[in-house]
Amino acid sequence: MNIAIYGKTFEPEHLAYFKLLTGKLEEFGCKLKVWKPFFEFISQNQALTNSMQLFSSHEEIAEGTDFLFSVGGDGTLLGSIALVRDSGIPISGINLGRMGFLSSIPRTEIIAAINDIIEKRYRIEKRSLIALQSPSDLFGDMNYALNELSINKKDSSSMIVVRVSVNGNYLHSYWADGLIIATPTGSTAYSLSCNGPIITPDSSSFVITPIAPHNLTIRPIVIPDSSVISLRIEGRSRQALVCLDSRSAYIDTETELVVSKAGFGINLVQRQGDNFFSTIRTKLNWGLDIRN
Repeated sequence: MNIAIYGKTFEPEHLAYFKLLTGKLEEFGCKLKVWKPFFEFISQNQALTNSMQLFSSHEEIAEGTDFLFSVGGDGTLLGSIALVRDSGIPISGINLGRMGFLSSIPRTEIIAAINDIIEKRYRIEKRSLIALQSPSDLFGDMNYALNELSINKKDSSSMIVVRVSVNGNYLHSYWADGLIIATPTGSTAYSLSCNGPIITPDSSSFVITPIAPHNLTIRPIVIPDSSVISLRIEGRSRQALVCLDSRSAYIDTETELVVSKAGFGINLVQRQGDNFFSTIRTKLNWGLDIRN
């Protein structure tokens, strides 16, 4: 089995979990490829075996890789999407961060999770992506996101106005600090913190959520993910901040943004017994009630 491993820097006390992961995978005869910057960080603090290969781009793992392990938190898993792209490589996230909503494997269950994968006791969960169609040069070929696209005012100045149309039909002009267009996966992230609804991952939808709207009657709205959404930013500031997950860029106001569903999805590995409803109960304390 060919395994790619991706990660970023983390606290020194977490190095033991990386050693545990790679040691167990090598025990099963897996061939390991490690993200080069991550390998260099680890090797500064821990001796590594010479059997590990390195990779520096998505082309180097696009063919012949059976799984990618993301080692870190949810932000690390979001970063791994730039390497997996449209290859279909299943992603399994090991949580060394805090919540670990997407990185669902606790650090204490690394061995059990590897055993489950080797013994094929898992399922693949397809997650949709949102894509920025225009302007096409804003994020280049990384113009998609698993969680959300968000528009934010550039600084602490006055609010912005985001004029939104769906499939050519005018929806609303949002007077707010910004606007979020989230996938079902992203509905439990930034959108949720702005009072957006929770949407199950298999829902074919987007949610449009305003950030601190200056209007008491405005609420988030759920639309089909087959929709094409057009956005135009107005306001006193000359620029606004556009984010695709953890990547960001400034755009001039009056620039039109066009977003839609990406033409491919991401495969997340889910162990048997794990499901979306148990995750929101345990991670978000959803529905917490002493009567239950």
